[in-house]
Amino acid sequence: MSVEIYTKLIFLVGLSFTSFGLLTYTRIPRTYSNKLFGALSLGFALWSFSWFFMLVYTQNDSVALFWARMLNFGAIWIPILYSHWLLSLLGLQIRRRMLIICGYSISLIFSLFAFTPLFIKGVHPIFLFPVWPDPGMLYLWFIGVSYIGVVGAAIALVAHKFSGLSRSERYLMLYVLGFGGGATNFFAMYNLSIITPTGLFLGALGVLVAPYFFAYSALRYGLMNVKIIFTEAFAALLVLILVARSLTSETNTDLTVNILTLASVTVFVYLLVKSVIREVEQREKIESLAAELSSANEELKKLDAAKSEFISIAGHQLRTPLTVIKGYTSMVLEGSFGKIPDSIKESLNRVLIASTTLAKLVTDLLDLSRIESGKIRYEFKEVKLEDIIHGVLQELEETAKVKNIPLIYKNENAADSRMIGDFDKLHEVVINIVDNAIKYSEHGSVELVLRKLGPGNSQRLALSVKDSGIGVKPEDIPKLFGKFVRSENAKRIRPDGMGLGLYIVKRIVEDHKGHVRVESEGVGKGSTFSVELPALS
Repeated sequence: MSVEIYTKLIFLVGLSFTSFGLLTYTRIPRTYSNKLFGALSLGFALWSFSWFFMLVYTQNDSVALFWARMLNFGAIWIPILYSHWLLSLLGLQIRRRMLIICGYSISLIFSLFAFTPLFIKGVHPIFLFPVWPDPGMLYLWFIGVSYIGVVGAAIALVAHKFSGLSRSERYLMLYVLGFGGGATNFFAMYNLSIITPTGLFLGALGVLVAPYFFAYSALRYGLMNVKIIFTEAFAALLVLILVARSLTSETNTDLTVNILTLASVTVFVYLLVKSVIREVEQREKIESLAAELSSANEELKKLDAAKSEFISIAGHQLRTPLTVIKGYTSMVLEGSFGKIPDSIKESLNRVLIASTTLAKLVTDLLDLSRIESGKIRYEFKEVKLEDIIHGVLQELEETAKVKNIPLIYKNENAADSRMIGDFDKLHEVVINIVDNAIKYSEHGSVELVLRKLGPGNSQRLALSVKDSGIGVKPEDIPKLFGKFVRSENAKRIRPDGMGLGLYIVKRIVEDHKGHVRVESEGVGKGSTFSVELPALS
């Protein structure tokens, strides 16, 4: 690589650093670490442009000396800005405040001597470069204190925390490599034979990719809107190149072509940048909404847990008095405490029906609470389904009498109705279905039929409950077993229901390795609920 090509490339590096620095201040949120990133980029930009002008004015030693000193003036502030930014990204800027204060104090002291012979005393040719800074007596102290001392301390702190860093934070260690290219310049300034012309060029070339390496690492670490910075920096660089090409056109034809190309590319990069900004804004909006949704979801989970706990406590507190009311009312009606007048019987029947309905609601709420919390428990043992059916019919007998709805039970071929199940939970299944059949029927009867289906070891007990009630719309059937779901007809006839019974029925039946379904020919034509459970062969 020739010095001329290298000079042009270092100018592009300066443009890149300037773009990153300015765009960091104007395009991304002005957080503490982002401001430091912008300042660091501008420090590198000053260093790069000074290097460029030093190589341009090789024929005038005094001008070249000025830019050599300006180059090193920028270099004085880079170590502390780099270290400060590195510590801020790890959240150590408060704990390591003294290191940062010392670093800025040291940089301020050295900057006072940056334009004196004590720091840079002249320029001289070296290898392929026509001019190179000649260090003064303070320069070696600068290298030792700022680069080795301050930067070394910051790197040591990062290395100390390395094992505890997350994957993204470990990308911070890559920034150490950004100083590798510049470090080779120190050998050349002291004419050490350890560095060769090829090594010097390779080291210097590392500086050329530094801005893109920094930006890439920053993107991986998570600086916001770095994608916009990349796009705008690329667009600005492309437009600048085309402007320079237009200004150096040799013929009118070239000028026309270059201007048209510049206009077309300008429109293209404008649309490109606008598209990228829109994409980033949309992504950030989606991320913000997702964070809000996640927070709301956590709150809902807490509320749901509180609701379940309340239902559980309230249910347990209500169940005991309701059981007592049901028990004593039933005993009074049966004459256990002596004969009672017929006029009182009707009122006691209403009390019994109301307490039975309320007890069923409490049971449903408790079951719902256990299902949602994953605490529902079963006591599986050998039971007879027919015994459960008889118990339910006896329990709902008075309810059916009040509405003048006959309860008809048929056992077609299930003389042996044994199965493995939880007696109380299966009782809830049957009472929920039969109670609904009575509740939503104004006339006719409720017919229960028990059958045994299938051969040998795969036999199933099938209970069907047919009513002549309000029926179900075809479109409502798929969602009828959902939680808190009720058909419009059901809400109209019984607005006091909660839509929990069938949800609990489905869950209990499925936990018994069975299934439940409903059939109806339509509104006003009744419905048939069927439950199938594994039989004990």
